[in-house]
Amino acid sequence: MIGVEPRALAAGAIPPSVIANPPREWGKDASPTSYPDPDIIVVDPVFKDSLVGITQIRRLWDKGLCLEGPAWSSQGNYLIFSDVQANTQYRYLWEIGEVTITRPDSRNNHGNTFDFEARQIIEQDHYRRIIGRKHDGSYMLLADKFGEKPFNSPNDLAVHPDGSVWFTDPSYGDTLSEGHPDVLGGPSNSGHQSPFIGDDHPELITGQKRELPTNCYRIDKSSKIDTVISESELPDPNGICFSLDFKAVYVASTSKEPGLKVARGKSVIYAFDVNGSMVSNQRLFTNMVVDSVKCSSYGMNADVEGNLWCESSGPLGYGGVMVFSPTGKLLERMRLPQLCSNLTFGGRKRTILFMMCGQSLCTLQVQTQGAAPS
Repeated sequence: MIGVEPRALAAGAIPPSVIANPPREWGKDASPTSYPDPDIIVVDPVFKDSLVGITQIRRLWDKGLCLEGPAWSSQGNYLIFSDVQANTQYRYLWEIGEVTITRPDSRNNHGNTFDFEARQIIEQDHYRRIIGRKHDGSYMLLADKFGEKPFNSPNDLAVHPDGSVWFTDPSYGDTLSEGHPDVLGGPSNSGHQSPFIGDDHPELITGQKRELPTNCYRIDKSSKIDTVISESELPDPNGICFSLDFKAVYVASTSKEPGLKVARGKSVIYAFDVNGSMVSNQRLFTNMVVDSVKCSSYGMNADVEGNLWCESSGPLGYGGVMVFSPTGKLLERMRLPQLCSNLTFGGRKRTILFMMCGQSLCTLQVQTQGAAPS
């Protein structure tokens, strides 16, 4: 890991943190913090076994605009992540600790994952579709329509051992900054925005506008697409993740979509039982309220203990990461200096938590492992 050794504090001294004044410094040239990291707050003592006592949250890279979609490749030993607004896909190379560009025109790549055959699954906001990258380097279209209607903006992905891909389809990518808006008259373009300026394949987006509700879908191995969770059950879905045993699926319901004045999402996380290609028993997993402060979550990932590591969006001091037990009990939270949009586990032992924090890539070494594949 990159960084300088933490310093010892004088008796009674308050360690620098996200909420201190002046606040904690970040980056490889920043002044070192102390052990234990003051921005790691253990809520339940049982969770201490999942933490390394002599490590700290680190910022590895800070050249992004809006980082998203982290996914670890165990075969390649690298982290894939996307910068949606910069229209760029990056790769963090574990051996040398450097970030390189792997796709300079990613078509506003948002979500990424690797399936159980180690193929990369890619969501592209610009074309509102999901594609797969084969081992020979060629690409295959997995989904761009439901029936005859284009998807809104596939957002997050989760793969199942049966070969299916589950994904959420809100409309957060229907903007100029993260994809392209609807054609004139569509919900995300009531003004004069042109979705075609700067696009070299306008035939792929001709006439596209939001026509579908914000559902969650499942693509099976035969390419058949089914709705698994409807908008009426869970409006404005975002992050999606299976439990460790794949008997449950977690889905975040978040903020309002482009074109709407009122939010329909509840900024909570729901859990569902998985029954083959269907779900049942919808229940509230967490309301994302801590110390009476309302937060929300976008991305999440399970560890080998069955705990759920969730991005937390909230005011300073509450934005970062929250960890919940399989029953929804808050175990721990981490304060980060910027909004954390998504996270995953990686590294050779899958003991490194990678966090997409606005412009920055941050990490934390932990004493547990992420469930595979990421």
